[in-house]
Amino acid sequence: MSGEGEYDHAMVTLLELVWGDGFLSPGGPEEVARLLEGSSVEGARVLDIGCGIGGVDLLLARDHGARHVLGIDIDPSLVARAVARAQAQGMAGRVDFEVVKPGILPFPGGSFDVVFSKDAMVQIPDKPALFAEVMRVLTPNGRFIASDWLKGRPGPYSPAMRAFFKLEGLTYNMATPATYRAALARAGFVDIRLDDRNAWYREVARREWQAMQDGLKDRMVELLGPAKHAHFVANWGAMVAVLDTGELRPAHLKARRPG
Repeated sequence: MSGEGEYDHAMVTLLELVWGDGFLSPGGPEEVARLLEGSSVEGARVLDIGCGIGGVDLLLARDHGARHVLGIDIDPSLVARAVARAQAQGMAGRVDFEVVKPGILPFPGGSFDVVFSKDAMVQIPDKPALFAEVMRVLTPNGRFIASDWLKGRPGPYSPAMRAFFKLEGLTYNMATPATYRAALARAGFVDIRLDDRNAWYREVARREWQAMQDGLKDRMVELLGPAKHAHFVANWGAMVAVLDTGELRPAHLKARRPG
């Protein structure tokens, strides 16, 4: 769930080129399936926080059997693209999208069986308030299933991380695994589980970075121009650097609202 307007045309074009049609976070359908291992959404009413352009939401309904998926985001341009995608694929009504404002979720308590998020909560600063809202809108025994980008250590960001943020041009509010776990417990969640995905994405991101300089280069230059190509190559190199040090730590998070 980005700051409004941060995902401009060039950024969305680049991310879909690298991560797949409809995806603004890494791993594509395979990583969504990995996140859902042991956590079926079959027949569930799902809320997706930070839906982006909707690729994940369509996947949850079409391939994983969710009864209904509602994707929310604060960026109207992304939501418009998600709506068009659902209509084009004949999924409107089973997968819907809404523009929301930051803060309190505009839904009654107990509205969803599953709250889902794919690498979007990193852009939300107040994790305790977020998880309190997730708890509120879940049904008893409802499940929270998410992946996110965490930071590996407390304290100020390193110069390398700040350099990555500057190139990325997105608003990131990272917290440590301990902070996430404590905030989830404080909100009342049980069965809290965090699985580190740094090793997986460290290798994947390095391959993506290499592809940008080799196999994807001509297509990137065609779509974005040489200056944007050079920018995104530098951006990915900066990301690889903080993945290698462990300061950037993608993770899977799961928890349950008590019954």
